[in-house]
Amino acid sequence: MSTIQIDRLLDTVVRTGASDLHLTVGRKPTLRLHGGLKNLDTKVLDGDDCVALMKQITPEKAQQELQEEGSCDFGFAFGTEARFRVAIFRQRGDLTLVLRLIPNELLTFEQIGLPTILKELIRRPRGLFIVTGPTGSGKTTSLATMIDYINTNLERHIVTAEDPIEYYHYHKKSIINQREVGNDVPSFSEALRRVLRADPDVILVGEMRDLETIEAAIQAAETGHLVFATLHTTGASGTINRIIDAFPTNQQEQVRVQLSTALISVLSQVLLRRVDKAGRVAAYEFLVVTPAVANLIRENKTFRIDSAIQTGRKFGMQLLDDHLWSLYDRGMIAAEDMIDKGRDPNSLTQKVHGAGGKVGRVELDAPGAQVPASDTDA
Repeated sequence: MSTIQIDRLLDTVVRTGASDLHLTVGRKPTLRLHGGLKNLDTKVLDGDDCVALMKQITPEKAQQELQEEGSCDFGFAFGTEARFRVAIFRQRGDLTLVLRLIPNELLTFEQIGLPTILKELIRRPRGLFIVTGPTGSGKTTSLATMIDYINTNLERHIVTAEDPIEYYHYHKKSIINQREVGNDVPSFSEALRRVLRADPDVILVGEMRDLETIEAAIQAAETGHLVFATLHTTGASGTINRIIDAFPTNQQEQVRVQLSTALISVLSQVLLRRVDKAGRVAAYEFLVVTPAVANLIRENKTFRIDSAIQTGRKFGMQLLDDHLWSLYDRGMIAAEDMIDKGRDPNSLTQKVHGAGGKVGRVELDAPGAQVPASDTDA
């Protein structure tokens, strides 16, 4: 394959608005489009094709890591149009590439449907703000939107630690410095340890992967910084439990006290395919840590957080299943998708039946559907 052809594939991703491109042996290049899989109308890839594609886009350092570890991750710019986050790994002796499109355009709160109360919360001078959800749920996009809002409207020094850097931010009203784990700093925990000496106001930790990073994030929030972090959990109460459970038993009571004062909010999200038009829509669970919620955390009563969210609507709080239901009720998502993503599938199913609806597998785009790849075969 010549360079022009990988460019054609990437151009097709940008042009169609696909979220990912999958390149694997024994299948045609495949787009993830609105959550479904669509083959490009090109040749079936063999092992040599995947090696050639890998070499066209992979930096030397990442190629060396691939050789030694069997996988690598990196980001790269595709002209001025977009950036891609790339994961390459070996499987059955061959290479597989997955390229995630990161649009250059930063979105607004309104465009992605984030609760507007967030604009008030992220003006706070200190505290921990956690965004959670499964992989591919749009956490990075939500965080980028919030960071851009601060960058545009407030005078802050923002430092991020990301793996890899996805959205590029440029200095506006704030100063923003982005550190890439693996290139600029060895680990998230090391980035957090060092950042406190750099006069930061806002810190973004790409992921709280280990106890050391979680500890450092809480400490940074306690010492007068606004800290954004992500976790792969679902639901607000589950996120709080996951943080506390990461600590040894003899430290958990102290961590509950720390979290009750440091935590500002938990935003938990999932991404669903729209049925009313092309595209996807995010559903959110949103917890604001009020004095009442802080007491529940301190007293180890996180099982009561869901009811606190229900009674906290005046603060903009909402449960994930309530937001999913409102999207379904407005005809934006399918009942099946709502139930798949919901926290209480049985209750949602009963609700659909109670409203006279049916739950059945909706036949969406078949994975075998063909999409032409730009103008030529790849």
